[in-house]
Amino acid sequence: MSQQKQNGSVIAIVTMFFLYAMISFVTNLGAPIGVIWKNQPEIGGSNVLGIMGNFMNFFAYLFMGIPAGKMLTKVGYKKTALIGIAVGFFGVLIQYLSGFSGGIPGFCIYLLGAFISGFAVCILNTVVNPMLNLLGGGGNRGNQLNMIGGTLNSLAGTMTPMLVGALIGTVTASTKMANVNLVMYIAMAVFACAFIILTFIPIEDPEAARVTSETKFEHSPWSFRHLKLGVIAIFVYVGVEVGIPGGLNFYLSDPTDRGAGLIENAATIGGAVAAMYWLLMLIGRLCSSFIAAKVSARQLMMATTTIGMILIIAAMLLPNTTTVNMPLFDIMKFKVTYATVPVSALLLVLCGLCTSVMWTSIFNLSTEGLGKYTAQASGIFMMMVVGGGVLPVIQNFFADKMGYMPSYFVYLLAMAYMFYYALIGCKNVNKDIPV
Repeated sequence: MSQQKQNGSVIAIVTMFFLYAMISFVTNLGAPIGVIWKNQPEIGGSNVLGIMGNFMNFFAYLFMGIPAGKMLTKVGYKKTALIGIAVGFFGVLIQYLSGFSGGIPGFCIYLLGAFISGFAVCILNTVVNPMLNLLGGGGNRGNQLNMIGGTLNSLAGTMTPMLVGALIGTVTASTKMANVNLVMYIAMAVFACAFIILTFIPIEDPEAARVTSETKFEHSPWSFRHLKLGVIAIFVYVGVEVGIPGGLNFYLSDPTDRGAGLIENAATIGGAVAAMYWLLMLIGRLCSSFIAAKVSARQLMMATTTIGMILIIAAMLLPNTTTVNMPLFDIMKFKVTYATVPVSALLLVLCGLCTSVMWTSIFNLSTEGLGKYTAQASGIFMMMVVGGGVLPVIQNFFADKMGYMPSYFVYLLAMAYMFYYALIGCKNVNKDIPV
């Protein structure tokens, strides 16, 4: 490999790392920014409306999951990535512009921007993993690059609510989107730089067998029971992964009697606590990589869903007057601080260790034994990421009716279903189908 080509590959890899991080950065804007919108006088403190930005972001996956895969096949890795980057830039730009309108019109513009951003992250999710594998030459090197990208993805997910919360401070009716303009500037700058850099880097698509419209299959992924049940498991999993910290952010940021009772810097504390959940997910992913070769995906799922259910039940039962001094990271001062929060918040943060292993485990269990139907199953799985928008809306509907902690029964039921899937539902009962 020439020195020039090698340098180009390094730049492309670094660019993909930034995009990997941006996927999580843009996705995790929904809940903390929703705290601003729900406290606007026109919104009236509705948790359901506050979480709608998050919903629109994930709702886009339902429409873009399969088309993104087809786009990758038709126009190649580089053009697909450039399209995703451009769409992401305009999605964030529209969210930024929503702050100039305010009220219901501004809220609607914000939701449009969140929806367009959802298209972008879906496209980028489809292309970044295989592109890093391609740039790494496949094999162990390609897998290593994806693991590094996944770590940066989790790191960005940790920093987003922390940074937004620090910029907001305490949310009042006068708090505006302008408070988080710095976050929008960062997102747009990264997208713009990534587009420019990637435009000038030559990337060749791999020569691989293509599945065309003329390819005929005797069956489909839906012929397998464990895949159908796994699709439901992925749907509820993404809802749990996103909804637990999102609802927790709302709970801690709410200065009224319905919330955790925090008065000063409630949004800052809420964002920092939610960030700890994502940090534990990062730690969980790193640790699980060392034990994955010795513990099966089924065993991991059964153990983590059981622990997760115990943590959620305990969080629901404990009153917010039972508190703990929790260590948090102050991103603005770059130091560890402490805040007194309900013990229930700490228990929900610990759920991050449990959810960290679930996506990979469910995917592996669901696609085991699918053979040539695996690619089609992957497209279906991408569509089911929409669960990350649906379940939080359901939870926040009940939060408006019955309070924050009781509404976590939604995620308790989701955990129970995933436990059932690991125990019984993941068994392949269709082994007679040729793959």
